[in-house]
Amino acid sequence: MTNKATLTRMIRAGKGDIPADLVLKNIQMLDVISGAISKTDIAIVADRIVGTHATYTGEQEIDCVGKWAVPGFIDTHLHIESSLVTPLEFDRCVLPHGVTSVVCDPHEIANVLGAPGIEYFLKCAEQSIMDIRINLSSCVPATAFETSGAQLEIDDLLPFAEHPKVIGLAEMMNFPGVINTDPGILAKLLAFQGGHMDGHAPLLSGTDLNAYLAPGIRTDHEATSAKEAREKLSKGMAILIREGSVSKDLNALSEIINADTSSFLALCTDDRNPLDISEEGHLDELIRRLIAKGHAPHLIYRIASISAARIFGFKDRGLVAPGWRADIAILDNFETCQVSDVISAGRLVTPELFEARNDIPLVGLNSMKAKPVPPQAFEMKPLHGKNQMPVIGVKPGLIITFKAEATLAVTDKGVQPDLAKDVIKVAVVERHGINGNIGHGFVTGFGLTSGAIASSVGHDSHNITVIGANDEDMALAVNRLIELKGGFAVAKEGKILAELPLPIAGLMSPQPFEDVAKTLEHMRDAAHELGCILPEPFLQVAFLALPVIPHLKMTDRGLFDVDKFDFVT
Repeated sequence: MTNKATLTRMIRAGKGDIPADLVLKNIQMLDVISGAISKTDIAIVADRIVGTHATYTGEQEIDCVGKWAVPGFIDTHLHIESSLVTPLEFDRCVLPHGVTSVVCDPHEIANVLGAPGIEYFLKCAEQSIMDIRINLSSCVPATAFETSGAQLEIDDLLPFAEHPKVIGLAEMMNFPGVINTDPGILAKLLAFQGGHMDGHAPLLSGTDLNAYLAPGIRTDHEATSAKEAREKLSKGMAILIREGSVSKDLNALSEIINADTSSFLALCTDDRNPLDISEEGHLDELIRRLIAKGHAPHLIYRIASISAARIFGFKDRGLVAPGWRADIAILDNFETCQVSDVISAGRLVTPELFEARNDIPLVGLNSMKAKPVPPQAFEMKPLHGKNQMPVIGVKPGLIITFKAEATLAVTDKGVQPDLAKDVIKVAVVERHGINGNIGHGFVTGFGLTSGAIASSVGHDSHNITVIGANDEDMALAVNRLIELKGGFAVAKEGKILAELPLPIAGLMSPQPFEDVAKTLEHMRDAAHELGCILPEPFLQVAFLALPVIPHLKMTDRGLFDVDKFDFVT
């Protein structure tokens, strides 16, 4: 909270009567409102910009000749757990990319640990240099068709509602529950009337979309086509253009960007792993790609900053202007978004800044409660005595799956995969120690010709999801994950080729993000050794178990038809 003395200093420094705390000298500033470029000093006192378009002196001065200033970037929807590192490591990993604020839904850890998972994220947010804001997870579990480790009703969420880091209700994934006025969903929506409520409405349209929006839901990050996005824009939704490690919608949605729509658009990553961040970047990568497509740079930087701030109710940030929070990305080149330095709440981001944070005790280190399984656990009987089987279809860059079918051989060990036609097994093993369920099915699109890949990251209930060419390697990979207390494992011919332990709720590593990224590189190579053709195999496996995204998904209770919102029987 700014006090009288600090406010007085801000005013006097802005006028030039006294030195500012920090001055960025001779920097070229891109105005995201008009597109104008000005050479100026930028004066900062405490956490606030106090002067631009003038010459200033400061207690600390940074020569920025040849550099550019734009507002810090805001990631409007993400799950930090998908970075596979802790929130404080995520802070250290992503802030240098110019991302000064994020809106996080701790949905993944909440599905495993419940309220203690949200509490852990809030404690981390209090320590982070980046401003991590929390939307309270609205759907734990996401549906009643899978086994989650926890259940959160409105009474579980309300104790967190007044926390200064909380901004509202996270993505309302249970759109059938909204449309059909489910009492538990209505209670959550009612509690956040007048506040922010995030949407999640893949392919929803017409009067169903109207019904979904009627409670006051305002945003959507699930649009995968320009047509879908335009309908949602026409009905008052802000579209969050998503480009994660698996869900890649930037190319499809690029055409909706123009001067008229830019105030109702923002950027998000949703789920992005540290290997992709290290190789490609974060929001900076989205920005450079959109500019490369021919969009006016100031519109793209506007979408990444002030538009995002207004959509989510941040009144203090999003512009490089007097009176605004001093979140600034300093660039070597604004057209390619090459970030050289970052100012976060008036502080130059340095390694020492991260080292000064207090550590937060880890949680969920014993969340893996599954028992070892034999290969026979993955044997499957024919459906209705027939060998014509439904198959989940996977395509790169999409978490939406497709409905396919295959005629498969049947032996004394049940229905067999058809590796020549890229049809392999998929199973979900309940790992919260509740019922020991194992759901079985088939999937195509991975390209595996041998071995198995297992993951305890399995959106959204985070059971163990495993795909494989044979039962033996599937069991080996699953059992290794149980030993690791969660993570990823790649098995082939009776051996574990690669593994990444994720013991924090079976979702995150306590290791530095650099080490996790290096291990993921080895993991990716091991997956490709099995014949996998997908660029990001592990999160693609994780999304096979997400029964709120069309069209066909796998849960621990069986194969699920999202369009019918019921099991395939």
